[in-house]
Amino acid sequence: MGSVNVNRNVTDLFYRYKMPRISAKVEGKGNGIKTVIVNMAEVAKAIGRPATYPTKYFGCELGAQTQFDYKHERFIVNGSHDPEKLQDLLDGFIRKYVLCPECDNPETDLKVQSKKGTISQSCKACGFHGPLEVHHKVNTFIIKNPPNINPATQGSSLTEGKRSKRSKKTGENGDANNSMADGDTSVVSNSGEETLSHSKSVVEEEDDDTTWTTDVSEEAVRARMYDLSDGAMTMTISDDSEKSEKERIDIFYEFVKKRRDANQLDNVQVHKEIATEAERLDITQKAPLVLAELVFSANIITEVKKHRNLLLRFTHDNQKAQRYLLGGIEQIISLHADKLLDKVAGIFKLFYDSDILEEKSILEWSEKVSKKYVTKEMSEKIHEKAKPFIQWLREADEESSEEEDDSDLEIEYNDRARVEPLRAEKPAPAVKKAAAGDEEDDDLDIDDI
Repeated sequence: MGSVNVNRNVTDLFYRYKMPRISAKVEGKGNGIKTVIVNMAEVAKAIGRPATYPTKYFGCELGAQTQFDYKHERFIVNGSHDPEKLQDLLDGFIRKYVLCPECDNPETDLKVQSKKGTISQSCKACGFHGPLEVHHKVNTFIIKNPPNINPATQGSSLTEGKRSKRSKKTGENGDANNSMADGDTSVVSNSGEETLSHSKSVVEEEDDDTTWTTDVSEEAVRARMYDLSDGAMTMTISDDSEKSEKERIDIFYEFVKKRRDANQLDNVQVHKEIATEAERLDITQKAPLVLAELVFSANIITEVKKHRNLLLRFTHDNQKAQRYLLGGIEQIISLHADKLLDKVAGIFKLFYDSDILEEKSILEWSEKVSKKYVTKEMSEKIHEKAKPFIQWLREADEESSEEEDDSDLEIEYNDRARVEPLRAEKPAPAVKKAAAGDEEDDDLDIDDI
């Protein structure tokens, strides 16, 4: 099977960071066909990440469901997939979640803060520490399953792990029967092989007449119901990333609309929640299109100032998000054409002055009339009304370029001025005059003769 460099962009044969090549086996037929990644546990150990992370990454990239069998170390991606293709996808995962952004070294660790919903990365080689600058669907999975928690100890369902913790706590208080009553052996497995073998021997010595009971008190039932509802909620959150883009945009629309109707859009904390939700649904770039629909009306001039900070969370240094916002602005102008069409130039300048839209995005928009968001006729009208501002923007750009050129020339002239006084004055003009004088003298001599 052989091994390859963890960072396959490095061709050095003596590169110290190696990993096994992915070995995959296709099982099943028809709709039940699936690809089992045979050595995913070994590969994951080599790159220092839980095996579930790259497997989930494969599922997100291939649009396929994934399954994890921790006991038998079987990591499955639905569908038939070539090992070479999976190896190429693994390179993408390593680039995003393993290699240090500063030194490209794979000696990194991920730290997850589930409450804040953030992932940070630290490098043991160069000392780098900072937030993970990657936006991917698998981020949600990582936040829900931090690397410091062994998923195998959480049981086979979403709620079994939580029940095991509660059972363990109950067992420490002396209620061992109730702990065993739930049939949860994951607590025992955490203690090591010796404890497990001891537990087995104890169970074997139990009489056949042993009565197994379940705590049916009101408090215990409420706790189990909480576990189930919490597990279902987690499953719903993770399922959102598998939905189509239109469905995810609709979810985001309802999320923002609910807060707008509650007059919460001027709250900084709500701004953070909206940005986090857009990132979770993987629609950060298209979010401004939704926001434009929800926060702008015929009174857009005052609304721009009111919602500037919220919009900047999406458009700052993001050209694609700005292009979608321009589409949303076109829609609002079209919807209120009788009031806003004559104010197009002023509206665009307001967005520009507020730093929500950058010069480059506006100039690129002005070069092409599009019918993507409004009718072609309306788009032509908007472009026509925006011409004065576009012209002003271009002239300002040209003037700034000329000023930069002039300043460069002046610096060069000054540099020369510091050097030239050290040299003798140029004799060329004097020589020419002397030559001219000689010619005149020669002419006079000829005339005299």
